[in-house]
Amino acid sequence: ADLVIFNTCTVRENANLKVYGRLGQLKKIKNKNPEMITMLCGCMMQEESVVEKIKKSYRNVDIIFGTHNIFKFAELLSMKVLDRAESKKMIIDVWKDTTEIVEELPVERKYHFKSGVNIMFGCNNFCSYCIVPYVRGRERSREPEDIIAEIECLVKDGVVEVMLLGQNVNSYLWRGDSQEVNFPALLAMVAQTVPNMRIRFATSHPKDMNDDILRAIATHSNICKHIHLPFQSGSNSVLKDMNRKYTREWYLDRIRAIREIVPDCGISTDVFVGFHNESEEDYQQTLDLMKEVMFDSAFMFKYSERPGTMASRNLPDNVDEEVKGRRLQELIDMQVEISHQSNLKDVGKVFEVLVEGVSKKKSDELFGRSSQNKVIVFPDNGAKVGELVQVRVTECTPATLIGEAIKN
Repeated sequence: ADLVIFNTCTVRENANLKVYGRLGQLKKIKNKNPEMITMLCGCMMQEESVVEKIKKSYRNVDIIFGTHNIFKFAELLSMKVLDRAESKKMIIDVWKDTTEIVEELPVERKYHFKSGVNIMFGCNNFCSYCIVPYVRGRERSREPEDIIAEIECLVKDGVVEVMLLGQNVNSYLWRGDSQEVNFPALLAMVAQTVPNMRIRFATSHPKDMNDDILRAIATHSNICKHIHLPFQSGSNSVLKDMNRKYTREWYLDRIRAIREIVPDCGISTDVFVGFHNESEEDYQQTLDLMKEVMFDSAFMFKYSERPGTMASRNLPDNVDEEVKGRRLQELIDMQVEISHQSNLKDVGKVFEVLVEGVSKKKSDELFGRSSQNKVIVFPDNGAKVGELVQVRVTECTPATLIGEAIKN
């Protein structure tokens, strides 16, 4: 390759370790091909300690840039191309603080029929375990008109589903000279502007999940009936140490509101075990909350300390790794059964499914997702990728619904 780019994430330690491993592998390749240009970008590059380590140990990297100045990619690459004949100096261009949002960046989409649309950047919450606010900056919301304009362009390109994206998407708030637009208002604006497009959003923070958002989902049929609502721990003492700014009781009230206002809504979550001082009683409260809510699916992890966070400075990672592993496996085993029970309730129901491709296991089957974000597999009926079809569920596994397409 003439150019190799690593786009990095730093939320979990394993992601960082993978980057260092790949850079080590790249050394041998670059020794054989010294003209190759290597670039590093993304959240991991916003950490000063990481950049210093790369400068000392991975001299095969040519360019480092951060999350705030991605629009300078072409400029930085051109600088290196023009300069490399005379200098082997590493180019580092990382912006620490910015309130800038750069519009009209070129986009290459993985799918022709669905796309993500960033509505805001950054985070103001400072959960004690999380590095994101330090590497992505404070919250910055895009102007509603720019968001709508981007989505209208996507419609012209044949996109049928958009995902509104933000670190805490439901804290979106744009203030203009004469108006203020919050997330429920933006949801309604988008739904009304593109009534034939499916709309999703992620990720929501429990403290900002208000009834107005739920009413917007219930009112507009093209807003998908799915909410990803991380709870992280079922223990109030652990939530306080995490600086999550809500309690177990608040979270359960939000679940009650979702099921009351949007009764057919799918709910998924994030949770991790083994945070600072998590006792067996704290862990049991997490299990109890999962049993009470019965999430459709969950992303489950064990805690890994991130350098630079408040927790790394003040809250020792003092839960034994073996204990973390046991708790995580118990959590996973329980959620597999809960997911199976959730899927069994859908047998016999009909869902609108956006076809995403051919099944990985059988070439004569298609798969897609329902409004509730559940994967449904069904025999190939000639539907094309990106089409919406009606599917009746006939059976299920813990992870997948299985059905048959029915004629509209």
